[in-house]
Amino acid sequence: MSLSRTELIAAARAEREGLGRTVQYAPPESWETPSACPGWWNRDVMAHLAAQDYAAAQLLGDETPQELAEFRESLGGEPIDVEAFNALLVNRRSGLHPREVLTHWGRAADLLLERAAELPVDDWSTRRASWLAGDIGIPYLLQSRVIEWWLHGEDVRAGVRMSPRIQHWPIYLTNDLAIRMLPWALARAGLTPQGLSVQVDLEGAGGGSWHWGLGAGEVPDEDEKPDAFIEGRALSLALVAGRRVAFEAPLDEGNLLVGGDESLAEAILEHIRAYV
Repeated sequence: MSLSRTELIAAARAEREGLGRTVQYAPPESWETPSACPGWWNRDVMAHLAAQDYAAAQLLGDETPQELAEFRESLGGEPIDVEAFNALLVNRRSGLHPREVLTHWGRAADLLLERAAELPVDDWSTRRASWLAGDIGIPYLLQSRVIEWWLHGEDVRAGVRMSPRIQHWPIYLTNDLAIRMLPWALARAGLTPQGLSVQVDLEGAGGGSWHWGLGAGEVPDEDEKPDAFIEGRALSLALVAGRRVAFEAPLDEGNLLVGGDESLAEAILEHIRAYV
């Protein structure tokens, strides 16, 4: 990750405040209306965030995240079905008043940020937490929460017809984690592009450059020519990685362009994702 601990926590704090303003300005009646996230009302989106943020905060506090531990135990060693787990979290909170759900999220997000700031330096850089798809480094756990806040904040905003929040750091962090997860995402789709790499160059809010190996654990040499190229608007790739738009749309619009091995680049866009 190219961000320092201080920079990442600052970006997370800013995004927590950004989602807080979305909550503040959304009409009260909107929480009982459908969000842009299929199958969930706006209150469900916030219930989902509250539950996962509290679980993440428990992990940073060296506590057992009870709901996650219980669900994992019920599976008898099988991999976690993340959608089923999220449905469980939302359904458990379905009887709460929307104001209570929103208060729970704010407190959980603040606790997560407090515990991230309080972690010893060694824990920040070396400690791993048992998260949804397995063990994850603490910086990536926090990065994943920023991504969830931004993506689901956009779901809420779309549901109440508020304009999008186009901010550099959440968009950058969404693209960054999605690119880092490419070996996992491609393997999940049955693709094994060992020895290949992609160059991604993005502009606008969230922009940056990445040369990334597509095989697990592979790091391409600096002077190695990438096999595939993707360039264009950072927001467009973030929405694709967030599974909010189909990858064909920004290609058709010209907001994303592919080069080199175009079939490989399009496969990357088809399967890239910023969360498990």
